[in-house]
Amino acid sequence: MNAVGSSDAAARPGPPLWLLAELTYRCPLHCVFCSNPLDYAAHRKELDTAAWLDVLDQARALGAVQLGLSGGEPLLRDDLEVIVAHAHRLGFYVNLVTSGVGLTEARAKALKDAGLDHIQLSFQDSTRELNDFLSSTRTFDLKAKVAAIIKKLGYPMVLNCVMHRYNLPHVDRIIAMAEDIGAEFLELANTQYYGWAWLNRDGLMPKPDELTAAEAIVEQHKERLAGRMKIYWVSPDYAEHKPKACMNGWGSVFLLVAPDGAALPCHSARMLPLEVPLVQTQSLYDIWYSSDMFNRYRGTAWMSPTCGSCDERERDHGGCRCQAYLLTGSAEATDPVCPKSPQHGIVQGIVSRAQSSAAGQPLTFVPSAARGSPLVYRSDRNSQRYIDGELTC
Repeated sequence: MNAVGSSDAAARPGPPLWLLAELTYRCPLHCVFCSNPLDYAAHRKELDTAAWLDVLDQARALGAVQLGLSGGEPLLRDDLEVIVAHAHRLGFYVNLVTSGVGLTEARAKALKDAGLDHIQLSFQDSTRELNDFLSSTRTFDLKAKVAAIIKKLGYPMVLNCVMHRYNLPHVDRIIAMAEDIGAEFLELANTQYYGWAWLNRDGLMPKPDELTAAEAIVEQHKERLAGRMKIYWVSPDYAEHKPKACMNGWGSVFLLVAPDGAALPCHSARMLPLEVPLVQTQSLYDIWYSSDMFNRYRGTAWMSPTCGSCDERERDHGGCRCQAYLLTGSAEATDPVCPKSPQHGIVQGIVSRAQSSAAGQPLTFVPSAARGSPLVYRSDRNSQRYIDGELTC
């Protein structure tokens, strides 16, 4: 079957080198920038152990070599060690992406014995107050203990922190925290506005001068820590007005399988008006090579005249389809973060509003099963007081 979006109808895409297995949407944290679907309660079904092992078998046969285990919180799966051991036997390099909640020393050792290669631990901030506010939990002290466990057992020490207007002023302290913990790698990923981050965009988006100041600090620390800690600064495309090469190209190297079996080219593709293939009813081979979901935006033939005539089209791949859809209502549109887009004014307006908006915009947190519905928190960033109804963190 020919690839619908390919610039060369005879061209065949390469294999999905990177498989991300989102084992569950369940999570003890309730972060305001969570990538879980806004209607995640409608996706509570999860593949069982046998189904996940079959997904791993199929993905490895296709050529996948790197496996990420994420969620939600993957540690909530009782079969995590079984999944890790099977992936290790297949020859995957296995990475666990976790909040740290539930990672005792005994379990971390069991995962290492099963063949886990790598743990990426998330923090929300360098201070207990803001870390716990942004996740709507009291987990900062726990994360520090988990970091010590990871270090003790000899895993690569990899920390991640999602950046936004609340913690950008603390970027130097976040780097200092990572240095104290002994991190070899630190990812400072500026918020990408999908899912809950899209819902909370007005509260999270920083002013351009805040981003510029933070990046300058990061560059200083990169130079100082060269050879000791690698710092990755993931730039925000809204402010830079430069499309990102989303997933290194649609359906190019990345394959995500969601908890309910949905197979997707990126974290947010479920939102698009495309039929979502399920691993319960189709093989990964057919999904990767033949489904409309993976073929629709491969290559360059799908591109608008603006993208199709651009010299950057083979590097930025036309930008992000989900972002184009969110901002314009059309996934085929030129990503509006690009200055060449006829709809670039949408992004300019958003950035302008962020420049003029006051701190303290209300934030909506991801609900837990007990809550049943999201809660809106109001924050006073200037006085560093954070209030949830009648409770003060």
